Amino acid sequence: MKSDHGWVEVVCGCMFSGKTDELIRRLRRATIARQKVQVFKPTIDNRYAVEKVASHAGTDYAAIPVNSSAEILGKLETDTTVVGVDEAQFFDEGIVDIVEKMADKGIRVIVAGLDCDFRGEPFGCMPEFMAKAEKVDKLQAICMVCGEPATRTQRLVNGQPARYDDPVVIVGAAEMYEARCRHHHQVPRD
Repeated sequence: MKSDHGWVEVVCGCMFSGKTDELIRRLRRATIARQKVQVFKPTIDNRYAVEKVASHAGTDYAAIPVNSSAEILGKLETDTTVVGVDEAQFFDEGIVDIVEKMADKGIRVIVAGLDCDFRGEPFGCMPEFMAKAEKVDKLQAICMVCGEPATRTQRLVNGQPARYDDPVVIVGAAEMYEARCRHHHQVPRD
C-alpha cells in the first residue's frame, strides 16, 4: 500500500564505505515488509553486473539500468512504494527533480552515491540530495595507508595518485581506487 507521505534518504561516502551494501540492506527490508521495490542505476556502472546493483563485498539486488534520469519515470510501475537509486552521482542533473517527484507522490526514495570525487570535491547531484533529503547517512571506510577512518576516494594511476586535471569520471574498483583519510589523500596539481 502506497503512503501519502514519501521521503528521500541518502546513503553517501567514499568508495569502499559500504554505500551499496546499506542500500541493499534497506531494499531487502522493504521487500520483507511486502513493499513493491524498484531499483535504478546508470548504465555507465557495469562493473559487476548489468541488471543488478552490486557491492564490492559481493551482495547484489536486481536493478534496471537507465541511460538518463528521464527514463526512470517511464519505467516506474504504478504500485511501486520504494525506489532505490545507486551511483546517483553519475546521473544527469535532472535526477534531483525526478527523485523529488517520486517522493511527492508518496514513494520512499533511497539514493546512494559518492559525496565527493577523487579530488575530494562535491560530486554531481549528491550535495543537492544531501541538502534536500529527510535523512542522510554518511559512511566511512578504512584508510588503506594508516587504518584510520577514511572519507576520501584516492584514484591511482600505475600505483601513483591521479592528477587533479585527470578526468573526473572513470568507473573502476579496487584496481584503481582506495579509501584514504584526509591526511593520506593526495591530488597533485602540477
